[in-house]
Amino acid sequence: MKIYIKNMVSLRCKLLVKDELKTIGINYSCVDLGSIDLNEEIPAEKLNELRIKLLRSGLEVLDDKKAILIEKIKNVVTEMIHYTDEIPKVNFSEYLSEKLHYDYTYLSNIFSEVRGITIQQYIILHKIERAKELILYDELNLSEIAYKLHYSSVAHLSNQFKKVTGLSPSFFKSLKKERNQNLENL
Repeated sequence: MKIYIKNMVSLRCKLLVKDELKTIGINYSCVDLGSIDLNEEIPAEKLNELRIKLLRSGLEVLDDKKAILIEKIKNVVTEMIHYTDEIPKVNFSEYLSEKLHYDYTYLSNIFSEVRGITIQQYIILHKIERAKELILYDELNLSEIAYKLHYSSVAHLSNQFKKVTGLSPSFFKSLKKERNQNLENL
């Protein structure tokens, strides 16, 4: 049996879900971003108990097929951009289609209908969030970040960054230095 979970986007979420499953006494074989593979069918009361416990942490058990598909798309994007060292070289549309076994047009239409933005816009938002993390870590320069996130150039990354955040990457980086200096003056 497979259960799909909404808003499960980090390793911390996975640990929380595993703890709740253990507390309730539900046996599972695998907990991934957005899903749980159970060893057996579970009684309705245990599923309801899990539903309530997860809701307290901002996670939600999904029943609706569209919502499940949207969550799968979101989890593939999150995993691809935030948790893999190398973003796939193929188009994101091809990658999503292969990973989820659906035609990209179908995925795109459902995602846009439910979320109100395109998958491409969603990917851009995640890439910019990842770029912000990498800028703050200060381990890579902007050229390396652009390459890592598959931007055609630093200018392309900078333009998207400014469009999404309203700041240039260099100004964003300077805010971190300014914030650190202010903490030192306390």
